Amino acid sequence: MYYLINEAMTNIARHSGARSAKVHGRYHCDMLVLEITDDGHGGADPAAGTGLTGLADRLIALDGRMRVSSPTGGPTLLHVEIPCHFA
Repeated sequence: MYYLINEAMTNIARHSGARSAKVHGRYHCDMLVLEITDDGHGGADPAAGTGLTGLADRLIALDGRMRVSSPTGGPTLLHVEIPCHFA
C-alpha cells in the first residue's frame, strides 16, 4: 500500500497542477478502502498509458481494484479496494 500511495502522490505532484491532495483509508467489509483525491485540473485517464497503469498493475498483484473519476477541470478521485481478511 505504501508504494501505491507513494506512486499516486507522485503522479499528482507531477501531472495534476493540484494545490492539495488527501489520502483517506478505512477498513470495511473485509476490504481496505483508499480514496486519494486532489484539487487539480483533472483529465487523468487510465487508458492513456499514464502513471495510473502502474497503480493498476500493483493492485492486480493484490487482487484489488481501482476506479478513477477525473473530469476535465477536476477534481480527481482514485478509489481503491483491496481484500483484507483478518483471522
